[in-house]
Amino acid sequence: MNLRELSQILGLSTTTVSRALNGYPEVSELTRARVAKAASDYGYAPNNYARRLATGRTHSIGLVIPLAEHQMINPVFADFLAGAGEVYSAAGYDSVLSIVPEVDEVASYRAMASERKVDGLLVSAPRVNDPRLEILADLGLPFIFHGRTGDADEGYSWIDINNRRAFRRATELLIHMGHRRIVLINGQEALAFAARRRLGYEEALIEAGLPIDPDLMRQDEMTEPFGYEEARKFLEREAPPTAFLTSSILSAYGVLRAVREAGLQLGREVSIITHDDDLSFLPNSGDVPLFTATRSSVRAAGKRAAQMLIDLIKSPGLPPRTELWEVDLTIGRSTGPVPNR
Repeated sequence: MNLRELSQILGLSTTTVSRALNGYPEVSELTRARVAKAASDYGYAPNNYARRLATGRTHSIGLVIPLAEHQMINPVFADFLAGAGEVYSAAGYDSVLSIVPEVDEVASYRAMASERKVDGLLVSAPRVNDPRLEILADLGLPFIFHGRTGDADEGYSWIDINNRRAFRRATELLIHMGHRRIVLINGQEALAFAARRRLGYEEALIEAGLPIDPDLMRQDEMTEPFGYEEARKFLEREAPPTAFLTSSILSAYGVLRAVREAGLQLGREVSIITHDDDLSFLPNSGDVPLFTATRSSVRAAGKRAAQMLIDLIKSPGLPPRTELWEVDLTIGRSTGPVPNR
């Protein structure tokens, strides 16, 4: 079935049907729903090339993945992409992934724009004062960051969680329980989210009158082995820490392994709070979760980021859109009062 035949069945012009299928705002929701149902009932699928000629759009979203970047081995990133992909598919958009060496990342963005391969760009893992921001702003394509760079008031679109407040609250909880030697197992602090988490941790220490000790902070790839190795070294000290704050549930499982190998009781002799992205493949769930955690759904963030970008594509005159999500602090079995040693 082609577009003309579908239009005749509906008694509408081909222009109206095309606009309804492509999400133009001037088509009423009633008409859009009617057209979508008929397209489904009669098995109509638009020809992408014809659709591009008619609308001037590719109906594709670009994402550049540098080979040296952490998201290639970080399963959290896969959950984010899965959420975004659900929205793209439902809206009739494809994803165009460009996997390139790190040195070619900027060139790949420019190629996508100059060759009109995509209608918009989803950008992940912003650095502190990310140099990509200025480059992306000059490409003439809508884009949205998953995360924030700089002061986040430079006129670009982003969606983020309040990392600074989340880690301040988590550290305050441990301090309230009597912990004073609290280790931060962080992500790579060249990335904006990890830098903000460290700031929140330090703010809580300062507010409580506790010293900021760089020797109690570690940063690296957020993996289980990283959490394990660092925690093992800390627990072998003459004056070991009584609590750990980790930036990933993967790192938290590494810390947990070290705690158990040391013959210590979780929540009684050593406490752990982690950031938990509410991962579909590694849930921290149950009536009483294993880990006390600052929680957010990275899959939900992917869905929302995709929808925000599609809105920017459909309505080019929209001002930059930003959303800052607060996180939940969920109490689990991994925390308790500081032990008497």
